[in-house]
Amino acid sequence: MRLQIHVGVECISVACDEADSIGEVARRSIGKLLKLKPSVFDRFDMKEKQFNEIRRVIGNSLLDPDDACGDILKENEFIQLILHPQDDDQEPSEEERLAELREKIKRKEGKRITFEYEEPERRAGVGKKPTTILILDGESLQPSDLVKCEKGEVILQLSIEAEDHIRRGRELLERIASEHKTVYGITTGFGTFANVRIDKDQLEQLQLNLIRSHAAGYGQPLAPPRARMLLALRINILAKGHSGISVANIKKMISAFNAFCVSYVPQQGTVGCSGDLAPLAHLALGLLGEGRMWSPVTGNKENGGEMRERDRSFISQEGLALINGTQMVTALGALAIERATNIALQADVIAALSLDVLKGTSRAYDPDIHRIRPHKGQIETAGRLRALLHSEANPSQIAESHRNCNRVQDAYTLRCVPQVHGVVHDTIAFCRSIITTELNSATDNPLVFADREEIISGGNFHGEYPAKALDFLAIATHELAQMSERRLERLDLSGLPTFLTPDGGLNSGFMMIQVTAASLVSENKVLCHPSSADSIPTSCNQEDHVSMGGFAARKALTVIEHVEAVLAMELLAACQGLEFLKPLISTAPLNKVYELVRTVSAPLNRDRFMQPEIAEVWECVAPHLATLEEMEALDPDALRLETKTPTGIVMADRDLNTPDDTEHIRGCEDHTHPRY
Repeated sequence: MRLQIHVGVECISVACDEADSIGEVARRSIGKLLKLKPSVFDRFDMKEKQFNEIRRVIGNSLLDPDDACGDILKENEFIQLILHPQDDDQEPSEEERLAELREKIKRKEGKRITFEYEEPERRAGVGKKPTTILILDGESLQPSDLVKCEKGEVILQLSIEAEDHIRRGRELLERIASEHKTVYGITTGFGTFANVRIDKDQLEQLQLNLIRSHAAGYGQPLAPPRARMLLALRINILAKGHSGISVANIKKMISAFNAFCVSYVPQQGTVGCSGDLAPLAHLALGLLGEGRMWSPVTGNKENGGEMRERDRSFISQEGLALINGTQMVTALGALAIERATNIALQADVIAALSLDVLKGTSRAYDPDIHRIRPHKGQIETAGRLRALLHSEANPSQIAESHRNCNRVQDAYTLRCVPQVHGVVHDTIAFCRSIITTELNSATDNPLVFADREEIISGGNFHGEYPAKALDFLAIATHELAQMSERRLERLDLSGLPTFLTPDGGLNSGFMMIQVTAASLVSENKVLCHPSSADSIPTSCNQEDHVSMGGFAARKALTVIEHVEAVLAMELLAACQGLEFLKPLISTAPLNKVYELVRTVSAPLNRDRFMQPEIAEVWECVAPHLATLEEMEALDPDALRLETKTPTGIVMADRDLNTPDDTEHIRGCEDHTHPRY
């Protein structure tokens, strides 16, 4: 059997018998590493090749060195050796590592242009040990799985079926290559050079040249957690067995992922067809041992410092399999989908809170209105709003205070929330289906079909599907901010103190927060111009139509970040509005949101520096707004989605076919309301 042994930042594969003790294998691994890379042990006392303890990587369970490997461990299982530190040399602290990284950055300041990773404390997944295994089979990966990869919550493993598919595809490719048949990218050049035959003794050099020449990206690199998403997704596509890669090399990619070693991948340089060539070439270059690599311990290293010297032959005849696909646009798209899903649900909750503060009416959320225009998202959003707002089971003192006023209807950003937010939910669901399919699609060229013993050139690398979906996603999600910014302005001018400050003039209150929200909304209007509407021919007009999917993904994430910020500003403003309505309180779920906000943002009694609170309030409250089920835990009786009246009250003495409109018209005489 074979085990994967982690020692510090290195991982070595060791063959052993099932009868060998775990301790014996550990000492043998230390001996191999002392020979291959002694620098690993610089801070450890290795006079007797001893270790402190042995643990499983998954679950972190302690292993007995005297146990037989075959009794306890599985084939290719990952275990970690904890070594004895030298008495006079302690492991550097996180602060010392940060100082070292900052010093490296300072030494580069003389360069005209530098692009560096974000600070480690801002990177997801750093310092966290994975707790679960994600099995990759090329068929079942979900957007949420990739987000777990970004957060460092999983390590990867191939399914048995995937290994078989990969092996059969590789065998076919090697047989065809040995016969020197004409196959694009295997025995020919690339792009315009597709008609150039390559001599048999130059095939390996062809693949090496492909990686080196195509690693020509530009700009800020993907943050390491996002580069890990890219690596995980590429592995999943290779697991389908249609790419021609070998099992041995895909396992090297998995080992790099599990060791948190990722390549330096510039974000710009892809036109989304033929796949994301430049970013994926940078991803492969680091694995080849020639690019820049990053790990949470050593940070950035030139010349593939994180990869062993013997991995320089990593991509023999497999370069094209590593770089031809839509994985960058799709990986970033998966992250955008997950964040958009959360933000859309949160927007519904925040809109409900603003409506209660503005003493609006939930009459427009009557289920019969939405039954006769039965869009799924519209119906669900209306039900969610009814569930959060005033009802007999879930009373709001604020709503009760204006029960008998003469308000008929509200402005569109309050009245039309189901119609506008609803289509956002539906668009996100549509985009999710596109991205999920793409996560599990073979997007290489050529494609290996082992079952019919053919290698066929096609066009699955074209990124139009995810590009269009992410353009749609940006346009739809942007509407949440458009609505939110207008509700924020209405809170400032609602009859509550102007700009929500008790001492206007001396204090400016929420004046500039609304201005910032307006600026982000206007930026989004430009960013929502669809990237996929553009195309520019490349490669001597051989690739004469492209998707521009890479930019579609990047700007979709930027739009979503802006939407999150605008909604955080509305949430702060709505909670500030509640201060002026005290001692009245809202419904139990909405009041819980208010209480959570107040744990990180005090009432604005006088002007203060508010910028940090915009991000902080979102981090605090977002997890509690993500799903309706979490709200139900706060007040189960409040969230009856199958309600029959606008307020969620099922009234036994009322004929639902002839509603008494006047009984349910609520409002305040100190507000002005449009008729339409």
